[in-house]
Amino acid sequence: QQWYSNSMKVICMWLADRLDLQLHIYQLKTLIKIVKKTYRDFRLQGVMEGTLNSKTYDTVHSRLTVEEATVSVTDAGGLQGITMKDSDE
Repeated sequence: QQWYSNSMKVICMWLADRLDLQLHIYQLKTLIKIVKKTYRDFRLQGVMEGTLNSKTYDTVHSRLTVEEATVSVTDAGGLQGITMKDSDE
């Protein structure tokens, strides 16, 4: 649980440092993959929902979703099917 929480905090702080900058397409694609994989792996390991869906995770998820929407409007096909939307949804 601590590893997951710390990972999300690092990503959240990195995004906060770049709050006024739009992410490059490659940064966005990489972060989406990292966040989704981390979330899924720790969910499979039995980490509690309260830890998984923390305020930090919600902040990261919201920022990446906004960045994803911006890219989809400005650069058609830029993400090439990579999305924050979970395949389970």
